[in-house]
Amino acid sequence: MPGTSRPTCLGPPPEVLDLFAVPETVEPLPGGQGRSVRAGDLVLSPDRDPEVLVWLNPVLARLAVQLDERPGRDLRDLRIAMPVPARDGSWAVDGWGASRYEPGTVACDDLAVLSATAHVLHAELAVAVPDRPDGLSAREDRWARAERQAFGEQPLITPAGPGIDLAVRLHAAIDGTDLGPDQLVHADLAGNVLLDAFGAPVVIDVAPSWRPVLWAEAVCVLDAVMWLGAPLGALAAWAHGVPRQAILRAALFRVLADAPDVDVAAYERALGPVLADEPAEG
Repeated sequence: MPGTSRPTCLGPPPEVLDLFAVPETVEPLPGGQGRSVRAGDLVLSPDRDPEVLVWLNPVLARLAVQLDERPGRDLRDLRIAMPVPARDGSWAVDGWGASRYEPGTVACDDLAVLSATAHVLHAELAVAVPDRPDGLSAREDRWARAERQAFGEQPLITPAGPGIDLAVRLHAAIDGTDLGPDQLVHADLAGNVLLDAFGAPVVIDVAPSWRPVLWAEAVCVLDAVMWLGAPLGALAAWAHGVPRQAILRAALFRVLADAPDVDVAAYERALGPVLADEPAEG
């Protein structure tokens, strides 16, 4: 997740490499805060929740195949990195999950491409997963807790560190505006889109949530402004009305999840017009 500081990953232990049937030589990959590695033809990533992957990965695998094999359609609008199980059939081994390595890919930081990818991905997910997966309710990680607080499903727990005042201010600005129907969304899209050798977006590391699409896309825009160099002006369309309520919930979600490592000055600089409910500049 953006805004957090974590040590560089040293790579999976031998037993993990053995179960995924890959060589012992691994190569650190850019992105993911330096925690994912390439091993043979797989990308291995740590801290995967097996209870999430057991229902999510079969969905993503089916959708990845459908997207790659669509007849009569432009295959360059969306791809999904194919999840790969271990030799024993499990989707996670000691917290490590795997997906197919996509050679020739580069990280995408273009907000227009990210936004277009979000639209297509969420449209596909709405069809592929029409009902809320049971596994989502069991999540108790810090992102799940922050998300519930941002949507008023749990009382606000003010974070330790410098983000307290900002969290309280964001919380106070949120009202009961309906952001639209809930569906399966990628809650961490910015930073998790690659472009393949043909320019097609490849979505990786799906962070599943059952929330309105508008909120997920607000998280994407905010993250792109905060961490990927998108201009502050990108938030102009989010400074009023329903989009404003989406970006406020997105910001509260991030501030709570990233505490205590929150760059308050950066958030206030980006969100000033949104908090003031006036047009953004830049």
